[in-house]
Amino acid sequence: MTATDWIPQGIDRAEPSAARAYDYLLGGPHHFEADRQLAEKVLTVLPARTMSRQNREFLHRVVAFLAGEGITQYLDLGSGLPTLGNVHEAAQRADAASRVVYVDNEDAAVAHGRCLLGDSTNTVMLQADVREPQSVLDASPTRQLIDFSQPVALLMLGVTQFLHDADEPRELIRRYREALAPGSCLAIASFTWDNDPDTMRRTVEMFKESGRTPIVPRTRAEVLDFLGDFELVDPGLVYAPQWRPDQPDAPAARSNLYAGVARKP
Repeated sequence: MTATDWIPQGIDRAEPSAARAYDYLLGGPHHFEADRQLAEKVLTVLPARTMSRQNREFLHRVVAFLAGEGITQYLDLGSGLPTLGNVHEAAQRADAASRVVYVDNEDAAVAHGRCLLGDSTNTVMLQADVREPQSVLDASPTRQLIDFSQPVALLMLGVTQFLHDADEPRELIRRYREALAPGSCLAIASFTWDNDPDTMRRTVEMFKESGRTPIVPRTRAEVLDFLGDFELVDPGLVYAPQWRPDQPDAPAARSNLYAGVARKP
């Protein structure tokens, strides 16, 4: 891929993209000036680089765990750009037959994602709204790659803070859980108030004032509620750096993200 092959025709480089801003925070190359300005604005109130790195490192550990459990099907909700060591790269390193459906509703994320994935047969970028579970679950690309009679990894990493109470997040996540076979896993990473409420409060206000999609951090109890009757695997719902760290003897770090994996009995 050349330096510009990821840029589809007609893309508006002056309109910031949350997915490209996230890539910038991760240190990736897929962003424009408007995205960098958006990311830098977020950085004035939130340690977003640290949180982005923690979320991505959690993703890598989660996929390694899921692959070790024999899961080869991944449904990644609110995926952003499929780049910089994302799900399909980690999963297909473990098992080349692994299949991944990325889901995002942002036009730019989907357009760039399809360019980045090229003609991959085991990975697809689906444009759909995660708030409409049936539009995701019944989409032709989803049904072509995912066999819901077998265990599936449902990934919701950095998604729940964009689900407002009016979206009835508990109910819509329940609908996704119900579609999964026993042995499936739900991996979640969610913004929380619990570690640093003042920072979260400033972040909520900044998003509100900037006209961006408002965010909703949640408490540990609220995040646990999203898991329903799924059974948490060790070490439970913890701050992201505390979930099966690569260096278990390192001091337990806190975070503005709760993270965990729960299995369907």
